Parts: sequence; C-alpha cells; structure tokens
Amino acid sequence: MADEAEEARSGGRQSGEGRAGSAGRHVAPGDRGRTTIADGVVEKIAGLAARDVPGVHAMGGGMARTLGAVRDRVPGDSRSRSSVTRGVKAEVGEVQCALDLDLVVDYGFAIADLASEVRQSVIAAVERMTGLEVVEVNIAVDDVKLPDEEDEEGDGRTIR
Repeated sequence: MADEAEEARSGGRQSGEGRAGSAGRHVAPGDRGRTTIADGVVEKIAGLAARDVPGVHAMGGGMARTLGAVRDRVPGDSRSRSSVTRGVKAEVGEVQCALDLDLVVDYGFAIADLASEVRQSVIAAVERMTGLEVVEVNIAVDDVKLPDEEDEEGDGRTIR
C-alpha cells in the first residue's frame, strides 16, 4: 500500500496501469460499483404511481384485496405494508424491467384511456426513480367499482 502511494506521488505508473483512480486516469463514481434494485422496490413505485391516477379504485384481484383487507386489520402485522404492492408484479433485470398490474376501476371511466394513463404514470415514475427502462406494463382490469357498491372491507372506505 505504501509502495502504491509512493508510485502515485512520483508518477511511477503509466496512465492506465494499476487500480482505477490511480495517477493519470479518472474513473467516474458510477463505475466504482454496482447498484441492484429489488423487484419489491419497483413494485412499490409502480403501485403508488398507479394509485395516483384518478379512476383507479383499488389494486389487485378480488381474493388478493379480500385477504389484504383482513391482513391490514391485524394489529402489529408487518405484512400490512404490502398493500402498496398489492396487484403489482415486477420482473427486474440489470437495465430493464417489466410490470403486471391488476386494477379495479371506478365506474364511468373509459377503461382504455385509464389504462393508458396508468401505463404512462407507472413508466415515468419507475424510469425516473430507478433509471431502469420499462419494457412493458401489462394491465388487467379485474373489476369495476359501481357507485352504490360497498368496498371489500365493508365499512365504506375506499381501498387504495
């Protein structure tokens, strides 16, 4: 180590020799390690971005929403935070990702337009926050929330 420091001070190494960052060569900070992004991180980002679109009533299929509503009521259950990712599945690679979303839409919204808005919102959020290229966002509309229907939880609250 002392020999390397002495060589760097005296210019003993030629440009390009030895470790990154040695004399005569600058290495960008982004080239000094690797960043990995877990599927769950992308799922949370996508879930929040989708829920922000007006007309998205809830995420997830019927059974997932029912089980999630029951789990959310259990005090101290750390899995209740998973409601953010309910209805979202991500496959993350090194530079790209693909997403599958399950939605319940509010009655009166044009489903094709809503799906397009959700897709745009999710792609923008995921690409901005992660730097990953979103190659596809598949959307399945599982249900339509009618104005006079009670929510899955049965207490009139909107499931988000």
